[in-house]
Amino acid sequence: MKNKGKIIRVTTVPRSLGGLLQGQLKFMSQHYDVIGVSSREENILERVARQEEIKVIPVEMTRKITPIKDLKAVYQLYKVFKKEKPDIVHSHTPKAGTLSMLAAKIAGVPHRLHTIAGLPLLEASGAKRTLLDTVEKITYACATMIYPNSYGLNDIILENKYTGAKKLKVIANGSSNGIDTSHFDPSLYSEQDNLRLRDELKIDKNDFVFVFVGRFVKDKGINELITAFKKLNGEYKNAKLLLVGTYERELDPLLPETEAEIDDNPNIISVGWQNDVRPFFAISDALAFPSYREGFPNVVMQAGSMGLPCIVTDINGCNEIVSEGISGTIIPVKSSEALYEAMNKVISDKEYCHQISLKSREMICEKYERKHVWNAILEEYRQL
Repeated sequence: MKNKGKIIRVTTVPRSLGGLLQGQLKFMSQHYDVIGVSSREENILERVARQEEIKVIPVEMTRKITPIKDLKAVYQLYKVFKKEKPDIVHSHTPKAGTLSMLAAKIAGVPHRLHTIAGLPLLEASGAKRTLLDTVEKITYACATMIYPNSYGLNDIILENKYTGAKKLKVIANGSSNGIDTSHFDPSLYSEQDNLRLRDELKIDKNDFVFVFVGRFVKDKGINELITAFKKLNGEYKNAKLLLVGTYERELDPLLPETEAEIDDNPNIISVGWQNDVRPFFAISDALAFPSYREGFPNVVMQAGSMGLPCIVTDINGCNEIVSEGISGTIIPVKSSEALYEAMNKVISDKEYCHQISLKSREMICEKYERKHVWNAILEEYRQL
């Protein structure tokens, strides 16, 4: 089948290109010529090229506000777009969105698409918020279509008047990439596997494990999580908290007392960044994910697909993936007390926990299976 046109997909850093969109670029390349554009980062971009079997072009972009570097990146992207003449430029992540939508408009690319997977600016205030709001509006003005990856995000965009309803569309049931439910499947891990890993981490077979996966930053609700767990741990000696991820101290640091508790509490186990999070979900009993803001969090879909009850905050994305009392529980944002109560309910009520666990995987398979999302995006491209 001959290729029908060319698509350039852009993310700020290559980890997003290979992670957020894992498998999707390879799938799309059966139907289009696909090129990936992202920053060069210790061979990660080259690894993405091999993994997805696509051509990649490095363009340096930063996640911070760096006006001189940003202008350089716009010019570099403009040159790439002029040379490659894509039919579609489709960007993900905030900075890549702004720079590539602007460059694609100047280069005359006909279809300029940007997926919104969260709005970091919602936590900003004052002059910084004003600046970020302006940048957001410029991005949307340069794009021909905006795809919020959740219905809640769609509403927030309209409330903030970043663009009109005509430019907005949520694809499938939300999510940028769906989830491979055959990959995130608890049956892939035997009881032996799980006992071995628990043993390695000094977790007893009777311990109840809460897991958190993500960056250890204030925005992810880690301060509240540690406060809630400390209280819970006073009552349940068999409670463990498993933290999978890394700190980002320069961008969004935690409170010093939070870090101290993570270091000093023997029931808090921190395992750092993991390329494969599934074994850690497999040995856990529930997900605790008290984030302040998300687009459409992969972690919640992954945990659900692994059959875990999910405790999440009442924010867009999370409150769409989780159904209250059916596949998990939804709590107010920034409330360590509500988080403590939800964790207490899960650890103390075995029947409730078991029922939610059964429903959790079923609901993810039904609504967010990866192939379903990919085909919906492909259909969107074809309609353009």
